[in-house]
Amino acid sequence: MALLLKNAHVIDPQNDIDEVTDVLVRDGLVVAVGTDIELPEKLLVKDCTGKYLIPGMVDVHVHFRDPGQEYKEDVLTGMRAAAHGGFTGVVPMANTRPVIDTGAMIEYLLEKAAWEPGRTRIYPLGACTKGLAGKELAEMGDMVAAGAVAFSDDGHGIQDGGMMRQVLDYAKMFDAPVLSHCQMEDIVGAGVVNEGVASTRLGLTGWPAAGEETQIARDIELARLTGCHVHIQHLTTARAVDMVARAKAEGVPVTCEVTPHHLFLNEDDIKADSYSTNLKMNPPLRTKEDNIALQEALIDGRIDMVATDHAPHAAHEKALEFNHAPFGTTGLETALGLLLTHLVLPGKMSWQRLVEVTSIAPRELIGVEQVELVEGSTADYTIIDPELAWTVEEDDFYSRSKNSAFLGQELTGRATDVFVDGYASMEDGVVTF
Repeated sequence: MALLLKNAHVIDPQNDIDEVTDVLVRDGLVVAVGTDIELPEKLLVKDCTGKYLIPGMVDVHVHFRDPGQEYKEDVLTGMRAAAHGGFTGVVPMANTRPVIDTGAMIEYLLEKAAWEPGRTRIYPLGACTKGLAGKELAEMGDMVAAGAVAFSDDGHGIQDGGMMRQVLDYAKMFDAPVLSHCQMEDIVGAGVVNEGVASTRLGLTGWPAAGEETQIARDIELARLTGCHVHIQHLTTARAVDMVARAKAEGVPVTCEVTPHHLFLNEDDIKADSYSTNLKMNPPLRTKEDNIALQEALIDGRIDMVATDHAPHAAHEKALEFNHAPFGTTGLETALGLLLTHLVLPGKMSWQRLVEVTSIAPRELIGVEQVELVEGSTADYTIIDPELAWTVEEDDFYSRSKNSAFLGQELTGRATDVFVDGYASMEDGVVTF
């Protein structure tokens, strides 16, 4: 059975496509694009009038808590949340219990994803060091052979520079990027909010930006030394943007990502009358000036992509005092709406740039096939209603956890349909698995 996506506003900057047209899909591939397609007899038609069709989005930074903490999120609920947010693929981090640091653990993740009824693509990532301890190399070759696309000790950051160099030397042998969580723990200490006005106002231990920027500087130099691709995760400051941009200009193999919460929230959003733990992040929310700098850098290309750092936690964990509650916010189901509401629909960022930061750059980072709107391409697509107004509410989430930093916000624009291999993983806003 063929599927005709009719009257969609198709955006594909890889092929300079920005027009209302039809897309015919069969057997998981694009058969034709245009308004004069010869249609087969057996045909399903989906009218996409008024909607945008883009290459399916990929999130290179999520936490699915599986194995070991499935009460927060598991592979199936994570895949559902991804589909609901408009994503066709995700890269789960390795800080599970046990840690994903062997080929067997990579196989577990892939086999569980294949066994579940979901259609979201799982691109597995392995730990850099055994147990995320930063002391001994994990079985990197074994994990690559099992299907790992990248490596990261996200959640900690490798503290020892010699260990980080060894990781990069080995990752370079496999042509695999290393995703670096930049946090010098001896500088950060027990910090929980941005050091400065916020930490003083709230009476909480400060987390200086220097804790992040110092390790970014180190890892840039190690990327220069080893030639390994280093990807800076969730950068948060204007200075960090400048450091990465300067390194790129010098030919260092480095890229970076930004999260929606660091783009659109800042330290002023943490109120002394509530101390909302949904706003406790690692790294923390910075200043309003940093928000503006990050948005500008995403728009002009100095920041390569958006990643959510989707970090689900159970309600009883986030109900603790601010100092004791875990870091993180969910993000898969709100990211697209936030980008549309604050950047695309106001005309600050183009639809083409949206595709670049949510689809093209993420796939390029992990070295998987690009999705295009041309004959023969894999049919992984996200369909967006740019006029759909909605409110971020707990009852609307498919994620098992509800700890969103954006609860109550009114947004405009969201994904209504998602196709993976030509089959719907979400139809008319309802996840199909």
